[in-house]
Amino acid sequence: MVIEVKDSQWNMKSNQAKAMMLAKRQLAELVCDAVNLEGINFTLPEIQTLLEGITVGGYRLSDQHIAVNQGEAWRTLFEWIKKGRFEVTAEKACELHQIAGKEESLEWGKFRSGGVTIAGTDYMPPKAGMLPALFDNMVDQACKIPDIYDQAIFLFLTMAQYQFFYDVNKRMGRFIMNGLLLSAGYPAINLPAKRQLEFNQLMLAFYASGNQNPMNSFLRSCLDEKIIKIMRTE
Repeated sequence: MVIEVKDSQWNMKSNQAKAMMLAKRQLAELVCDAVNLEGINFTLPEIQTLLEGITVGGYRLSDQHIAVNQGEAWRTLFEWIKKGRFEVTAEKACELHQIAGKEESLEWGKFRSGGVTIAGTDYMPPKAGMLPALFDNMVDQACKIPDIYDQAIFLFLTMAQYQFFYDVNKRMGRFIMNGLLLSAGYPAINLPAKRQLEFNQLMLAFYASGNQNPMNSFLRSCLDEKIIKIMRTE
């Protein structure tokens, strides 16, 4: 995928080392918010403990596995980017889903083989047989978008819309979105769990209309101003 490394809103300069440093320092927060958005109410200290390889009492083992898998998927993404191995391809998405969706999704590590629905909307995702071609078309369309954040958000929203997997679709979309941003040298977007209601309302409206603009504005507003300031500091 040809990446147009340009940020036209904040005028941040591409700096992969700095963007990666910030994301790695934010790892526990990224995982904590992601699992809380799925209704698994770990605290940040509990997530930090789990990521250190220590179990936490009072939670189902399956919930702990989801959190640990999320952390492992982030670490895999970081390693790919460090070695220049990250690409927006169906193969990479499936490889990452093999980690993030393990024992949670009906099938993991491959595109879904049947139909799915999305709660709260009449929108129906495309049939399973269409998914490989739709992924390739999504990547082709993204390449034509001149702003790096518009590219990344387009990928996230399109992956959520098409539901390439039986489960873990929004999380996978965020992994691909942030993999693109970090590999291009720009900071990742974290979705705070405290903004879950706003996120859910906007996503349902997006499924109904297909209009990405409100969600684009919302996701941009999730990028911490402190991070933008650090990126803009020489």
